[in-house]
Amino acid sequence: LDRLVTLLNAPLVTTVSGQGSLADHHPLNCGVVGSNGGIDATRDVVAQADLVFFIGCRVGSTSTEHWKVPSRQVSLIHLDVDASTVAANYRTDVPLVGDARLSLHALNEALSEHLRHHPREQAANGLAIAEQARARKWAAFAPLAASLDQPIKPERVVDALNRLLPANSILVADPGTPCPYFSAYFHNSTVPGRHFITNRAHGALGYAMSAGVGAWFGRPESTVVAVMGDGSFAFTCGELETIVRRQVPLKMIVFSNTVFGWIKASQKVGYQERYFSVDFGRTEHAKVAEAFGVKSWRVQDPAQLDAAIKDALAHPGPAAAVLGELEHRRRDGKAALAARHRGDALALPDRVGQLLVVMLLEGRLVIERVELRGPAVHVQINDALRLRCKMGEASETGMHARASKRWCGAETRGQPL
Repeated sequence: LDRLVTLLNAPLVTTVSGQGSLADHHPLNCGVVGSNGGIDATRDVVAQADLVFFIGCRVGSTSTEHWKVPSRQVSLIHLDVDASTVAANYRTDVPLVGDARLSLHALNEALSEHLRHHPREQAANGLAIAEQARARKWAAFAPLAASLDQPIKPERVVDALNRLLPANSILVADPGTPCPYFSAYFHNSTVPGRHFITNRAHGALGYAMSAGVGAWFGRPESTVVAVMGDGSFAFTCGELETIVRRQVPLKMIVFSNTVFGWIKASQKVGYQERYFSVDFGRTEHAKVAEAFGVKSWRVQDPAQLDAAIKDALAHPGPAAAVLGELEHRRRDGKAALAARHRGDALALPDRVGQLLVVMLLEGRLVIERVELRGPAVHVQINDALRLRCKMGEASETGMHARASKRWCGAETRGQPL
């Protein structure tokens, strides 16, 4: 692949799983393209091309932003070992079926001979295109990476790891929110190879911790970092016992933000902010890791991030840096409800509004509507359930309500939600 793009002076972009086919620092490598890790700069590289060569790529919806980039008018070559994949999603001018390495070797031989007699004097300068794309990418990235805002921005974490990790380290990212940030901006390898690992297509949360263990056993001379959200940490934190018992020097970055962020983002866009089971309570993840014997750091101040990562990397055993606030920020329950349900939510007593929004955030309710009717609050949950609550029945420990037979088919009085 390196020889092919060098012969053609052609810029290269990769899918998420194609990262490592060229080294991150290769002058023709523009970065990741698609809706999970792609950015405007890499999208424009593909959009301006008059010929696109897919190599070992299924050309799925994520890689092509739902088959919009490249356009269907551009000329295409598609090489894959699976004949059913070639030309499955795009009209293809030159379909090629074969092993990628063997096919590229044969193609390079033919190209070398052709270019000796037909030099590409009028072709676009791929090195200049790639350099411009990278410059745009890092210019947009820089102010976010330098931000001292709290909570800590993911770009600042990626930047710290880019600067502090040894070259050719291995980073394993969970397929949720860490994946797009690290696939777009993690820039560490000086040689090709599998240095960034994620199971994005499978979407299995909890992958990074266990996969990081496997990566270290496969390449024990390398520094291995697993990046995950707090939801993913909860899926597999029992493996910390194995990590400590086997003394796997895995370094873990945990974003503690009390939410399945990627799922919530999709609910925001696709379901008009009708959130369900994506918010959860705060856990002291550093204390959980310490209870297993993992050296841990809590980081809230972005200015302290570098020091914590340096300490974790210097520690000889497993280590975890937990990023995020340690306490829930207080929320105005009425305002939080009013932002989505408007109207009568603003008239709720503070305690009622706060209790409702807590249950909403914990995923216990999907509230459609809140109304005041005399001395009672009526909460429309969904098409199957409506709750009625007297103002005086709100308590510190929960809200008691009576569910109507009309809506749930059974009478339950004074039951805590």
